[in-house]
Amino acid sequence: MRMRGRRALLAAMAGLLARPAGAQTNPALPDPALAPPPPARLPASPPPAAAPDPLPRPVAIGGLLSMSGGGWRLAFEPGADAPTAAQRLGLLRLGGHLARETTGRITLWAEAAGNEDVSTTRRLSLRRGLAVRAGLVAGGLPETRVDIRALGRVEAGRDLVDILPMGATRS
Repeated sequence: MRMRGRRALLAAMAGLLARPAGAQTNPALPDPALAPPPPARLPASPPPAAAPDPLPRPVAIGGLLSMSGGGWRLAFEPGADAPTAAQRLGLLRLGGHLARETTGRITLWAEAAGNEDVSTTRRLSLRRGLAVRAGLVAGGLPETRVDIRALGRVEAGRDLVDILPMGATRS
């Protein structure tokens, strides 16, 4: 029984490998049945897209001031730790703009003026930075791209948060 199975298998394989009757062979030419298929032709790939400008042109956004160094400034009322309604809308628009038009990290420089102790002004500036980050994230900017620098009270005595994309400078 085993021999019959082997013979049948060998016969089937021989039938697959057999040439059709009347086929002529030329030893100088390769057998077309054994030749590999021609290489596939891929469509031409489009040229790579230009990288987005790391320093966006400042756009006019309600409630935010464009800075000459490439960033935006959000001014706060003394003692306030949340942006106004107009500033929140501006942060939403700016968050979408930064998500689409920039790469890299965004740095928030938060300052707080006041005569309180250093710890109190630093906590106030951190709350401001967190509020600004929340507005940008709500607009579409990934939270992982935002760094907050809570400076607290500085010599200039300003109540603000500067929003600086990669490459922008404070003025």
